[in-house]
Amino acid sequence: PSKTQQMPEEAVPENWPVNSSRKFYSGHFDWSPLQSSNAEMADAKVVSWAAQQLAKRHDHPVFLSVGIYRPHVPWYVPQKYFDRFPLDEIQLPRHLPDDLDDLPAAGQAMAKRHWHKWITENGQWNKAVQGYLASLSFADDMVGELLDALDNGPMAGDTLIVFWGDHGYHLGEKENWEKFALWEDTTHVPLIIIDPRRTKPGTRCESPVSLLDLYPTLVELCGLDPTPQTLEGRSLAKHLAEPNAKTRRVAVTTQGKGNHAVRSSRYRYIRYADGSEELYDHKTDPHEWHNLVGDPSLARVKLRLAKRLPGVNAEPIQIKPRP
Repeated sequence: PSKTQQMPEEAVPENWPVNSSRKFYSGHFDWSPLQSSNAEMADAKVVSWAAQQLAKRHDHPVFLSVGIYRPHVPWYVPQKYFDRFPLDEIQLPRHLPDDLDDLPAAGQAMAKRHWHKWITENGQWNKAVQGYLASLSFADDMVGELLDALDNGPMAGDTLIVFWGDHGYHLGEKENWEKFALWEDTTHVPLIIIDPRRTKPGTRCESPVSLLDLYPTLVELCGLDPTPQTLEGRSLAKHLAEPNAKTRRVAVTTQGKGNHAVRSSRYRYIRYADGSEELYDHKTDPHEWHNLVGDPSLARVKLRLAKRLPGVNAEPIQIKPRP
């Protein structure tokens, strides 16, 4: 571990970008197989260190935060992971032509349409999806190695596991790539919590939750003293024991000052800083293809969700570039 370095030195192609353009993150938004072994990858080095900690006996409680970088760009992973997804078998994500037509200008502005245009015009969509899937498969193997180390170590029956991602991802849906938006593909993240004392394999909670809930959840599950300050997140401990319990919870996401999304179990409501809006019914429209904000029959739904928007919009934190 390092307090000054984000990750160990990573394996990269000798010359990059390989398939993309230097217009995108100076070439870091790229994809290509590597003629390298897993052991040479930065994530494998991190997992190897963490596995050593899980193999030890400790005389006090241990907290391990293990960050697996892939499938963050660039999508460079060993060749064998690309081989798992032959290019002629790649299926593009489901998408709707002209999907942005019923969106307000503020929503359309969030899509990286110039990225999508370059990728499609240069025949790279299938290759980009292949690179993403290969990176996911590599990350999955890393998680598997970590869990194997836990299962084979002395703490297997007495360890809480929280698996989560920091954001979702667009692969051309709504002509967007990456994140930086308020739609489902951007904001829906994987979240798995295992508590040997509470959870049962195969159970699933459909209630919207937030990553803000993770800290109070761990505080409660670990039997720590309550925090002195009021937290915005709420413990999910009860949801682990009763995953099917009905709730009126919503998840709120912000992208830039004044731009927010409210997600209930059924609907997603988006309001931008200029007051323009989007509304989607996930029961009938899981891909968010139809903006229903103008539907008078859903006026009460929109009003109910709008009440959950943040009341205060803080100024964005200004990060000064390094000299």
